[in-house]
Amino acid sequence: MTIEELIRLIRELFEAGGIVMPPLLLCALLLWYGLGYRFSILKSSGSMGVRDMLKFYQEDPGRPAKSIVEQAVQQGVTLKNKHVGNLKQLRRFLDAAFYEYEKEIKSFSVLVKTVVVISPLLGLLGTVVGMVETFDSLASMALFTQSGGIAGGISQALFSTQMGLAVAIPGLLVHSILNKKQQQIEKELRQIKSLLCSQPITS
Repeated sequence: MTIEELIRLIRELFEAGGIVMPPLLLCALLLWYGLGYRFSILKSSGSMGVRDMLKFYQEDPGRPAKSIVEQAVQQGVTLKNKHVGNLKQLRRFLDAAFYEYEKEIKSFSVLVKTVVVISPLLGLLGTVVGMVETFDSLASMALFTQSGGIAGGISQALFSTQMGLAVAIPGLLVHSILNKKQQQIEKELRQIKSLLCSQPITS
């Protein structure tokens, strides 16, 4: 597809959906940027459990960390080696260090939820605009206006609603899956802190 064809396609979409199409397109871009970022942050640490990771990084602290949980384990082991004799102080340092991880895994969550809520409302706004055009055409009996008259108004109403739902529904599904991953990582971070602040880790 050439650039000219792409521009023509975008123009046709804007004409079909009316004034709500530019903000809907912006919502779609923001949504999938946020979801993509969250997906990269919330990637799994593999089949290794928290206890196994702690033992592994105690034996090999220089191993590269591939996920946010592994980074937390690596930093936690380093902090425990520094404060092994003072568990209260260790807990305070772990809380401070893990706050950044807890903040990171929540990145763009509010943005995604906002876009998922706003997109259907924008589609509904397009529906209202399209129906207003339809009733205006009925009132003036202008069945063949430049904008399409009755048929054009109904088409715009349906298309904008469809686009709003097309943006929101996939985003809601992916967001729900990523939220479960986020909750699992939060649980693992709490488990890491508890294990590090307890007795030496055993199998």
